[in-house]
Parts: sequence; structure tokens; C-alpha cells
Amino acid sequence: MNAIRLRDLAEIPVERLRGVGPKKQASLEQVGIVNVLDLVTTYPRRWVDRTNEARIADLVPGEEALVLVTVRSVTKRVTRNRRTMVNVNVGDGSGRMEVVFFNQPWRERQLTEGLQIALFGKADTYRGGLQMSNPVVDLIGDQTGRIVPIYPQSEKAQINTWEMAGWIGESLRRCADRGIADPVPVALLREHAMIDRGRALHDIHLPEQISHKERARRRLAFDELLRVQMVLVLRKRRMEREQRGIDHRLTGEFVDRFTSSLPYELTDAQRRTIAEIEADLAAPHPMHRLLQGDVGAGKTVVAVATMLSAVEGRHQAALMAPTEVLAEQHATGIAALLTGVTVPDPGNLFGDRPLRVELLTNRVTGADRKDVLAGLADGSVDIVIGTHALIQDKVEFSSLGVVVVDEQHRFGVEQRAALRGKSAGGRTPDMLVMTATPIPRTAAMTVYGDLDVSVLDELPPGRTPIVTHWANGPLMETGVWQEVRDEVKAGRQAYVVCPLIDESEKLEVASAQETFDRLLHDELRGLRIGLLHGRLPSQEKELTMELFRSGQLDVLVATTVIEVGVDVPNATVMVILDADRFGIAQLHQLRGRVGRGEHASTCWLVTQHNEESNPRVEALVATTDGFALAEVDLELRGEGTLMSTAQKGRSDLKLASLRRDRALIEIARTAAFEIVDADPDLADHPLLADELDLIFSDRDEEFLAKS
Repeated sequence: MNAIRLRDLAEIPVERLRGVGPKKQASLEQVGIVNVLDLVTTYPRRWVDRTNEARIADLVPGEEALVLVTVRSVTKRVTRNRRTMVNVNVGDGSGRMEVVFFNQPWRERQLTEGLQIALFGKADTYRGGLQMSNPVVDLIGDQTGRIVPIYPQSEKAQINTWEMAGWIGESLRRCADRGIADPVPVALLREHAMIDRGRALHDIHLPEQISHKERARRRLAFDELLRVQMVLVLRKRRMEREQRGIDHRLTGEFVDRFTSSLPYELTDAQRRTIAEIEADLAAPHPMHRLLQGDVGAGKTVVAVATMLSAVEGRHQAALMAPTEVLAEQHATGIAALLTGVTVPDPGNLFGDRPLRVELLTNRVTGADRKDVLAGLADGSVDIVIGTHALIQDKVEFSSLGVVVVDEQHRFGVEQRAALRGKSAGGRTPDMLVMTATPIPRTAAMTVYGDLDVSVLDELPPGRTPIVTHWANGPLMETGVWQEVRDEVKAGRQAYVVCPLIDESEKLEVASAQETFDRLLHDELRGLRIGLLHGRLPSQEKELTMELFRSGQLDVLVATTVIEVGVDVPNATVMVILDADRFGIAQLHQLRGRVGRGEHASTCWLVTQHNEESNPRVEALVATTDGFALAEVDLELRGEGTLMSTAQKGRSDLKLASLRRDRALIEIARTAAFEIVDADPDLADHPLLADELDLIFSDRDEEFLAKS
């Protein structure tokens, strides 16, 4: 008899189990459990070890703990301010304790005399005895195991943990004869000291010892990560096989001429990245590379070198930016970097013509637009920089060789694909995706798993480090405005960033308009102040930005519209109001708007609450390394969902964690490459192929590759 596959379990409805009648079936369906596979992959949220359980006598006041107790008596009363209070007296062999529940009247019905329960909470001393208020309650029934699994319970669906344990136990017993099939090659399991899947499923639900559930979790988490990596690696290798790249004739001459004309040396990280990109361009399949670089790490120079490699082989290059402001800024900056660069032109009397860089956004209209479109179609425009205007139907390229996408998370994949589709002759242009939002390595491997990743992890020489301070409360804030005045007096400029545009009663947050009025008449009276937010007409935005850039404004009060790519080297102070309202990545991006010239720069994070600690703000004060901050961010936020929400419902990580399982992700990634490279169609791994097909819908695969 064949061992049982996950698909076999997915085909058995839960009502085949003892005790699951129509009512329980409906309840299980409410929490997303319709078949036995859903059931056995609903893992305990904790385990109670009866062998060394904390007894009431061992509780330490003020410390969280778990105790196993029996309910002795229950009373309910309504207090003067109409709140209900349920008092429960509980005990074990070692002592007694009071438990009190506020505003949970249903506890009186739930906790009947004689019931065995597990309580998780903090005990405090009250009237000479111990008391817990509003602890987490798990009804564990009369289970006799040494280690009792506790499952997520749903009050609404009325399913409790011992029912779940019973159904899961029965399911596993009924699988025991045939055994659970294991799709992971034995050699791989041996190499990484992992137990087999059948053992792991048993030990996560019914461990003999606490250490057993740990090794079970490691094995099952690895399975989840391996499946995600398999999907990504299969897709990556399939694209490499099926898509034909562009022939780039690389002598490196253009790039060398460009880099040697720069007024500074490239960093080692830039040289390494340019070499990785050139190797990609020379390969027969199209490049798919993610370039991660912290704010100011010199991504633009790498992008220009990449585009010049395309131009050298007589192709064109396009750079797509998320906003018109950013596209215009890139166009100005890149045109300046490329002044004097010429391109061989057989039709020209002198043998060379100047390299042609053009801008294409919805603001480029009339004769100018016609001229740019004609130049793209006949090949006389070498590099075009624009917004999503580049992917409109009317835009035709003579031969698009390289596409650079800036700030990828702001573009849908459909937009990236549309730009790739502009190539000629069925060949796919090479693509470089840039982001200034550092992503932890393991997350990048999982979220951008179908892209190769390059990292710029050094700052170019001459960039002055930014010093960050925390101004906590109104008293410290006065010092911030004094520093702004001092810097303006010394000829520099400052940004002030607010979280919201209009005053909102609900969130007492400094709004841009109100802050602008206040600073104008009070703290920064006499300085030239401008206001910038998303609701202004674009001409007004442009004018304000231009006045700030040219030094005719001292201070710019803005919402987060300046988060991406505003570049004013003379700005040396960044004040972020209500900094606790922003995420780490956003604060780091905003801070990167200063420190772009040769003057020392400061960032002030202002909070209102005189709080003792704020881990996000403290992390920014401690380091300017975006990658270190990304790791902190992952620690603080936890990880979100990897897959789309339109899943079959099973495909997300239930046990694996991008935070905790960094080593497992690396193992899974390497294993996926080994398996796919030796067996591209998984002909020798039918079980694994079947599982991927079962667990990932096509939409998941799309989403995974696109995220």
C-alpha cells in the first residue's frame, strides 16, 4: 500500500471523523477547516507540560506563568458602574487562587465547578492571597497525556482545544498503518539532521517531550519554506529557458569612459555590482536583477553604467520612475552625468554623435512629445527616462535592450511586464529593479526569490554621515527649532515633515497646514517657509520645489511626498514631527533626504508623549545602516503574509518565520536550486510536484513571482 500523500488527506472531508456532525462541521468550516489536511496542519499554539507544570505554590507575583487548575466555585456580580465581574476560585494540590474577569459575563456559563483549565497570565498579590485578572483560559478537558497541546480556540465557532486534539489524534492514528509520504529526498534530510514527515506531524501534535516538538517544528517549517522556494526557482529557471535575451556586445569601453569621467572613485560595492550586471547582460537569457542600495549608496551610477552597456551594443535603454518629480530629477541628473559622451554613428560625417537622453512623462506634450516618440521609434533616442507614460501603446522602441525600474514596490508587475513587452523580435530586454528600501537578506530570498540580488552596502566617500537625535516632549522640541534657525543663518536649509494634511480630531497629529501656520508666525518667524503636500495642484508643487531647490526658501514643511528622491544638497536638517507615527523604513527614507552635500547633517525625531522608550525611534538614533534597520523592523513588526490573499487558503507560512528561520531559508533555497537544476520538470520528484500543484494555485505563483 502506498504511503498517504497530502492530496489524499485533502480529499477526506472532516465529517468522516467521529464526533463531527453537521453542527461541528459548520463550526470547523468557519475557521477554515474543511478536510483532514486542514485539520492536521492546524498546529498547537502552545504545549502544557504536565510533568513540570507551574503549580499555584510556585507562582511569582508579577511574572507571567501557566498553571493547571480545577474550578472550585464561580460567582458573578454587577459593579456600581454597570460593569460585570466574574470571580472564579481555583485550586490545585498546592494551593488556591482567585481569578477575576471584567466585562466577560459569559465566563459564568463557561467555567463550571470541577472543570480542569489551564490559565496563562500574571498573578499579583491581593488581600494577602494570589489573584489573576483576565488571564487566557484554555479548557483542556480530562486529557491524561504528559504534554497537552493547546489549539487556537474559537469562542464564536464553539470549538475547544480537546475536541481539536481528539480529531487530530484520530486522524493521525488512522494514517499510522500506511504512513505519511515524504517528498523530501532522504539524503537532504540526513545532511541537515531532520526527522521524517510522519514523525514530525506526530511529534508536533503529541510530543513525548518538549524537545520533540521543537525538532518537529523545524522539519515542518522547512517543508513550508522549501515549497515556496521551489515555486520561485522553478519559475526563474523556466524564464531563463524560455525567454531569449538581447545580444549585448560588451567591450566595457563606454562604461570605463563614463566611470573615469566621474569626479570620485567608485566604491568596491559599485564595482562588484557593475561586474555582476555585465555578466548577466552577456548571458543568453534576460537579466532579472534586484539592486538594493541604501539611500545615497550610489544606485544611479550603477543604473547609468547598465544603460550605457545597452547603448554600446546599439540598443536603447529606459528608466521608469514612480513619479513625475522623480523622473524629472533623474533626467536632469543623468543628462549631467553623461554630458560629452558620444555614440558611433555611421551616418554622421564625423563618425560620432552626442548621446541622446530624453524625458517622457505626461507633462511632455505637443511637438516635444512627437519628437521624443519619433526618436524612440527610429533609434536616435539612446536613453529615455519617464513614468508609466513609457508603457503607453503609442510608445514604440527601435530596439529596447535594458529596462531599469526605480523603487519597484511602487509598480505593479503588470507595468514591469508591459515595459519588457516593448522589445523587438521576440527578445526580452534585460531588467534591473532598484530599491532604496533595504530588505533583510532572508526576506529578499523569499519575497524576490525569482530575482538575483545585488547589494550596495557601502556609502561613497564624501557622503557625510547623518547624526540622528530624539526630541522627546515639548521641552526638547524648542531646541530643535533653535538648531533650524542656526543652520539657516549659516546658509543651509531644512525640511519639516508632518504625518497628515488636515487637522484630524481623532489623531492629535501636527498637520502640515497647521504646522506651516504655526512655524511661520511663531518658532521660525522671519524665515522663508514653503508648504508641500499631495493635495496641491502639480504646478504649485513644482514651483515650491523649485524655490526650495534654488535656495529661495529656507524651510520646506511637507507631508511624506518628499519621501522618495527629492535631492537638495544644501538641506542639512530634517525634522520629523510625530515620528512615532511612521514606520522604520519610512523614517529611514525621509532621513536620507539630508546628508547629500558636504555639510554635516542632522535628523530630529520629535515625539509628544515624554515616553520612556520607543524601539523604532531608538533604532534610528543608533544606526544609519538601512540593512541593520530592516532586520530590526522585521523583529518589531513580525512578518506579514507572503502570498496573495486570494489563496487556496493553505499556502501561507504557518510555522516558518522569516525572522526566526533565517538558516532554514538558506537551506531551502540551496536545496530548491539543487533539485530543480538536476530535474527541471520534477520528473524524479513526483510527490514534490504533486504537493506544489495542490498547495499553490496559479494565482499564488503569479503573486509570489510578482511581489
